Formats: sequence, C-alpha cells, structure tokens
Amino acid sequence: MARPTAEKAQDILMSDFQTLVADTEKLLAHTASLAGEQADALRDQINDSLVRARETLTVAEEALRNRSQEAVVATEEYVQANPWQSVGIAAGVGFLLGLLATRR
Repeated sequence: MARPTAEKAQDILMSDFQTLVADTEKLLAHTASLAGEQADALRDQINDSLVRARETLTVAEEALRNRSQEAVVATEEYVQANPWQSVGIAAGVGFLLGLLATRR
C-alpha cells in the first residue's frame, strides 16, 4: 500500500526538481538582460518550484518512514513467531558476510 504512494511521490519529486533546474537555468540565462518586474516574476516562479519540491520531499519522507515502520513491525512479528528460524537466518547471513569479508 505504501509502495505506490512512495513511487508516486518519487516521480513527483523528480519532476519538481527537473522543473527547478530548468527554471534556474532560465534565471541564469536571463539575469544579464532582465531587470525589474521580469526578474522578480522569474524569481517568484523559481521560489514556487522550490516550495513544491520541498512539499513533495516531505511527502516522500513520510511515505518512506511509514514503509520502514511497517517493515520493522513485520520483522518483529516474524522473529517472535519463528525465533529459531530467525537465529538460523541471521547465522547464515553472518557466515556469508564473513566469507565475503575474508576474500578481500
């Protein structure tokens, strides 16, 4: 359930950052020739893009936190329901990591 929300938030965030970059490039290209109201309008547009990007980042962060919390709860439930299997899995992962570490 949280995965589609996180993916959608990530897509929106990428789009907002691409818009931000494009707006910043416009500002840099036109800085020399724009003065007064035109420069202010372009700065306002860039500021709006930054605000949208920050909001989207907040949504993505919240979705990621929810997803990680769900994973923690599921892991705790599994470990409590299957303690010996959990110990076996942890030992196997530790053994594999030890093998990989000694190969270097």
